[in-house]
Amino acid sequence: MSVKEVPEDAQFQVELTAAGNKLVVVDFTASWCGPCRNIAPEFTRMSTTYPAAVFLKVDVDQCSQTAQANGVRAMPTFMFFRNKTKLDEMRGADPVALEDKIKQWLGDEVGEGDSKESSVPGYVDLNPFIMKQGSECLNQSDDHELTNIFTKGGVYLESDCDEQLIIHIAFNQPVKLHSLKLHGHPDEMDKAPKTVKVFINQPNSLDFDKAESYEPVQMLSLTKEDVTEDAIIPLKFVKYQNVQSATIFVRDNQGDEETTVIQYLGFIGNSLMKTNMGDFKRVAGKKGESH
Repeated sequence: MSVKEVPEDAQFQVELTAAGNKLVVVDFTASWCGPCRNIAPEFTRMSTTYPAAVFLKVDVDQCSQTAQANGVRAMPTFMFFRNKTKLDEMRGADPVALEDKIKQWLGDEVGEGDSKESSVPGYVDLNPFIMKQGSECLNQSDDHELTNIFTKGGVYLESDCDEQLIIHIAFNQPVKLHSLKLHGHPDEMDKAPKTVKVFINQPNSLDFDKAESYEPVQMLSLTKEDVTEDAIIPLKFVKYQNVQSATIFVRDNQGDEETTVIQYLGFIGNSLMKTNMGDFKRVAGKKGESH
């Protein structure tokens, strides 16, 4: 995939919308900027190396409203969007740092030709918004840890001392949760989750006594059909309108087995943070200003 130039302000929002759930990498540049010219070939190379992302080039003089709305004060500035939501930014012509950011936000999509889309119309896969470093699991096996369940594959999460698990998930921005996927391992469905309590925005981490006694946002009684591959568990959407973190307490499993096994955990919904073109203000920028 090549770099696409955005010729005018109105086109920027069109390109973000067209990208859907794909990562969008935006180079805010200027024709008179030396560092911008230096990194341009590397930006073009990355657009072909990482076809799962969309690469846009925005000239700050041609698209001054877009630059102003996104707080661009120096060139080059690179910004990262998904679902029209700003995820991150970096300033400066450092190709190594830029490529690291792309890999970070692509995650498991590195090398793929298409981004993962939600199977629920009107909603998106929220797993790219999970802060893995801010997430944790209590009572996980040393050999089968939490990080295994954010992507689909043969690896899995397994409890350690008994069948219970507490999974705390932190998001990098507020989200609305519509549904979740909580899949067991196809060869060990008796170990798949059965009774699950869902909490949100807990000020402190829950231990097992608190998880057992506290009132959840929602209690789920799951069947084996609910935890098979690609099954979707609907949530009470009105109760999940501003979620910074979610805590899932797995109380027991389908077959009263000694340990619980989860092969995949996924969240479906929408981000609360959207780019609002109605907030743009006309700015008369000058070359050489604010950098």
